[in-house]
Amino acid sequence: MGTNKTLLGVLGGVAAGALIGILIAPEKGSKTRRRILDKGQEYADDLKGKFDDLYESVVNKYDSVVEEGKSMMGDKWENGKATLENKFQEGKNALENKFEEGKDYASKKVDQIKQ
Repeated sequence: MGTNKTLLGVLGGVAAGALIGILIAPEKGSKTRRRILDKGQEYADDLKGKFDDLYESVVNKYDSVVEEGKSMMGDKWENGKATLENKFQEGKNALENKFEEGKDYASKKVDQIKQ
């Protein structure tokens, strides 16, 4: 997870630097706003890609845990499988909700910039 935090920190720094560069550039306000919106969309798309990668990684880990559990526990595994699947679904839903909240927040900020 340290690598993900570092990557997000670097992306945040790049985004802040790009925004500052755009804001101090001597261009018309409409061009500057358009560039900010375009960069925001780029970063949103990049963030979605990172989210998709994270989600895929979690799903792959879940699948490997399921397979390992089956091989280790045999019949006992079937009894706990439903509980594990419910917990996974809860985590997935929570992750999706947080992503939607972040997306809504970013959308509101973009709307504020547009005004």
